Amino acid sequence: MNFGEAIKFGFSNYANFQGRSRRSGYWYWALFNALVTFMFNVLAGGKTDNFFGILGTIAGLALLLPSLAYAVRRLHDIDKSGWFILFALIPLVGWIFLLVWYVKDSEPGTNRFGANPKGA
Repeated sequence: MNFGEAIKFGFSNYANFQGRSRRSGYWYWALFNALVTFMFNVLAGGKTDNFFGILGTIAGLALLLPSLAYAVRRLHDIDKSGWFILFALIPLVGWIFLLVWYVKDSEPGTNRFGANPKGA
């Protein structure tokens, strides 16, 4: 999956918490989020009380739901429940667990969340 396909997949599955997502798609989506955030921060001059700051806040809110959906589907890809995303609420340790799981390769074959998106 390339950068464009990952963004297209993220928006076409805006609130789809079912199924699985590939590792490359998840990380391209994370890169897209980082680029959008960076762009609006630069345009706003680091402030939130101007036009670009408000647009950046709106963009962040618009990208929140598909980001959560992508993260849940990524966890499904390694045969973990989407509820593990709540580990993010645990300071430091939770993020480390999630990072390790997000970089882990897909579970081969079909698991309880569906077929392998790699087709393998």
